[in-house]
Amino acid sequence: MNWITDYRIPIGPWAKEFVDWLTSNGEWFFNWLSYILSHVIDALLFVLQAPNPFVVIAAIVLIAYWLRRSIIVGVLTAIGLLLIMNQGYWKETTETLALVLAATFVCMIIGVPLGIAAARRAWVYSFMRPILDLMQTIPTFVYLIPALILFGLGTVPGLIATVIFAVPSPIRLTRLGIISTPPSLVEAAESFGATPMQVLRKVELPFATPQIMAGLTQTIMLSLSMVVISALVGAAGLGVPVVRALNTVNVAKGFESGLCIVILAIILDRMFRSSDAGDGA
Repeated sequence: MNWITDYRIPIGPWAKEFVDWLTSNGEWFFNWLSYILSHVIDALLFVLQAPNPFVVIAAIVLIAYWLRRSIIVGVLTAIGLLLIMNQGYWKETTETLALVLAATFVCMIIGVPLGIAAARRAWVYSFMRPILDLMQTIPTFVYLIPALILFGLGTVPGLIATVIFAVPSPIRLTRLGIISTPPSLVEAAESFGATPMQVLRKVELPFATPQIMAGLTQTIMLSLSMVVISALVGAAGLGVPVVRALNTVNVAKGFESGLCIVILAIILDRMFRSSDAGDGA
């Protein structure tokens, strides 16, 4: 059976040559992309860290109440954020929140249009489906290697890895929402002379809103699940104390930072959950 391994297909060397080609020919693009993304994250960090923490907490609580129209959600949001501050992880939490918000924004900007295209054209989804499966199943550390080579250490490669891992969710759920629109609604709109764009904007997208919001919350949760992995490539945030606790077997620090991640995940989920999923705290 040695003849099988004697004639290996050089998949690894091909991948290396492709990354080397990108490094040599696309350096200007990756530098530009890194510049844009790093400034976006810096802007979010300034908004979250420049004011007094109590001002930021009050603003987040007001946003939570405005989105959910629930006093319980607002009160629990305040308690959760104050507990994070009490534990001394406010700076790390804002860094994680900035990364998650940036990754979620990029994922939704990319995912919703691609989901609409996949719903409108079956061949588009047939082409995208194996790519989406690959993005969600390939070990994260595999594409962290080229991300490190192309973008260097820091928050940007963590953001890129997070987007690659999370973007399939809004694509799939947006497509699901669009194709789930009852044909009778589409036919009624077309019978009144609606154009395809009007059908999309006034019929399909409103009907698909719960699925799109589910894609949003899924993206947030998947982004938070990448916090620790992003810390391994130099991204700041709550993943850093988790990694340090793991390296030093510090149970107390690991539990504290892990609890802060859970609190942040619950707050974001309750804030952006679709109203069709229920209004409980």
